[in-house]
Amino acid sequence: MRGNRPVELYAILYLPWLLSILLDFSPVLSYLTAWLGSFFIFYVTLSGNLRQLPQDREIADQLMRPIFLVHIIFAGYMCSTSIFYFMEVLGYTNFNAPGAFYLVDEQKLQLTAQCQRYYCLGHAAFVTGILAFMKYPIKQKYYVGKEKIANLLFVVAIVTLPLSTVFLMIKGLAQFYYQFSSLSFIAGTLALAFAIPMRKTMNTFVCVLLYGFNFSQALISGFKEPIIISVLVLGIFLYPNYKRVVVITVVPTLLALFLLLPTYNRVFRANSWAGETTDDQAAQLALQAALNSDDKEGDSNWGFYAYRFSEIDMFTNFVQSTPEKVPFYGTKLLEQSAIVLVPRVFWPSKPVTEQMVMERVYDANVINRGSNVSAKPAYIVDAYLCYGGWGVFLFLFLYGVVCQVISHQAEQLFGGYVLGTALVFSGMFQILWRGLSFEFLINSVFWSYVSMLVLFRIFRALNILKPV
Repeated sequence: MRGNRPVELYAILYLPWLLSILLDFSPVLSYLTAWLGSFFIFYVTLSGNLRQLPQDREIADQLMRPIFLVHIIFAGYMCSTSIFYFMEVLGYTNFNAPGAFYLVDEQKLQLTAQCQRYYCLGHAAFVTGILAFMKYPIKQKYYVGKEKIANLLFVVAIVTLPLSTVFLMIKGLAQFYYQFSSLSFIAGTLALAFAIPMRKTMNTFVCVLLYGFNFSQALISGFKEPIIISVLVLGIFLYPNYKRVVVITVVPTLLALFLLLPTYNRVFRANSWAGETTDDQAAQLALQAALNSDDKEGDSNWGFYAYRFSEIDMFTNFVQSTPEKVPFYGTKLLEQSAIVLVPRVFWPSKPVTEQMVMERVYDANVINRGSNVSAKPAYIVDAYLCYGGWGVFLFLFLYGVVCQVISHQAEQLFGGYVLGTALVFSGMFQILWRGLSFEFLINSVFWSYVSMLVLFRIFRALNILKPV
């Protein structure tokens, strides 16, 4: 059986990376091999050819598990979005070929290919971590009656929304606001997906209002991720019952968002963040600009895709400076992450996390020390800064392990996939979808794990979860 194949076969995941190294004499071929290699990794894993996918549920009904959603979003963003930057380095703009006299910066091209090789290695290590600890079906310790799940999701959505606001008001506990705000959004969206086919009119109405509120907040956040996630999550939850409708509506909507959001966010930030208009007015101006974009704005969108859609430009700067000018950090970033774990409410003078992270950005000359810009390195960049290529392999493998183990335990504690992975794991550990600098990521995952255990105790005390 495919599910019992030897672990040694996971070595096939590293073939694209090895081939890209052999081709390093040609940066273009090396880059393309590593870039296409990630699509090869997606294929052999998501097709079930390398290891059998979980058989306890239909594929459409388990998309929030790490091998699917976290894998696609995290690795997809990390590995595939750099293609626009690569084309920019070769002189392309808006897919138009460069002029006959355009000279390619060979050093930048070499660095781009090198970083893409790290992406490919990291992707392979990340998936290895997931597959090595993926054990389904999960032996349940507790259960919740199926007839109670829809109403429970509805209650969780209603309760956690004001609870998140309370955490925002308490100095030093703001990080819990993001956990429970995200949990409320996931719970409300999941409750909506349950209420529609069950024809629960009141639940559907309230959940639509909650979803509308969350989507409006995403529109005025100034960031593209919350808007895309709002649509993506709704589509995933509705997909099992409304496959055709989701495919013909949600998929085109997501494609449209990728085209329109660069202009929308740019105009919104220019007006709202400058204090010239209210958020609502800025949103209206941004929407008009996105829907009526011209060629000039199209050029600006290309700049977004090349330099902001992907983080490879920043990665090349770190690779160029470390270890040649700045030595590898070793365990220093982990030590700083341990400091961050202490809540500020217990340690008011604790070093500011943002400042600690930005120090390595300044040391690498990614931005000037006096610049009023935040440019926090991605998770894979921090992995590289610790131990180079070995750090990429080690920390990306651990990333996959953590995603899978937490999802697995959540399903054990909360009675299965719906409450365990779809609600708790996706709601409280949403930071794993994208990944951030070590200090932010480790702090968020640690305290989200504590919150998950507290929520489990509450559910047990209320007899919502019952022993099997």
